[in-house]
Amino acid sequence: MGIWIGLVLVFAVITISVMIYNSLVQRRNQVKNAWAQIDVQLKRRLELIPNLVETVKGYASFEQKTLQDVVAARNIAIAAPSTATGQASADNALSGALRQLFALSEAYPDLKANASFLNLQEELSNTESRIAYARQFYNDAVLAYNNSVHSFPSVLFASIFKFADDDFFEATDAEKTAPKVQF
Repeated sequence: MGIWIGLVLVFAVITISVMIYNSLVQRRNQVKNAWAQIDVQLKRRLELIPNLVETVKGYASFEQKTLQDVVAARNIAIAAPSTATGQASADNALSGALRQLFALSEAYPDLKANASFLNLQEELSNTESRIAYARQFYNDAVLAYNNSVHSFPSVLFASIFKFADDDFFEATDAEKTAPKVQF
């Protein structure tokens, strides 16, 4: 009888261990999936920017610094490391440059009325909304994963199998404040 109880306990411990490990793997994969969704939206935005810059060039030829800032921020975003911290920093710089570019449209009524510019602005606005949603989804997945990594009894398995915290996608101080626009 004692052997059966011992076998049942060993089986229970193994089953629970497998379930906890699989749960950690599942949450880590959810974080990776959420990151991939952010990456897709960031790439979509990067693909729209050259068309936007070309459209603005014709109307705001003497606003070259703003256009150069947008192109430089895009290049930094393309070269940024594919980590939450690296991408967040590059993304925040690009968002600031785009805000400056859209602020230019207020000074150029012809540009503001241009159909191509309006379509691109709408596409970028939709993409920004998708990025915001993807950021939220990613941060929710990171929160659930990090909670699992630090909760008992999964913390025991997390340390044994080297499951580490993931970073949140956070706004920088520059992104938390409104840009100054001067003409």
